[in-house]
Amino acid sequence: MSTTQLNAEFYRNMSIIAEDEALTKKLMKYLRKLVASKQEDPTQMTREEYFAKIERAEQQAARGEGMKMLPNEDLTTFLKRNGYDN
Repeated sequence: MSTTQLNAEFYRNMSIIAEDEALTKKLMKYLRKLVASKQEDPTQMTREEYFAKIERAEQQAARGEGMKMLPNEDLTTFLKRNGYDN
């Protein structure tokens, strides 16, 4: 479907919804959610970035640069052992 066809369908449907207050309220609620989801999230990464990060971590682990929890070690002890004692 072309952009022109999408625009025509969009405006045709909007004119129908605009005549019904209940539908307009539902549409506005959905639009707010849709716009909020479009906002940039600085923590988001692409699929490629994610797998590149995993690959770098695997390479670091292969070079012995990683940290491992000892058997039966809890997270607090692990963090303290690695210098995170705050």
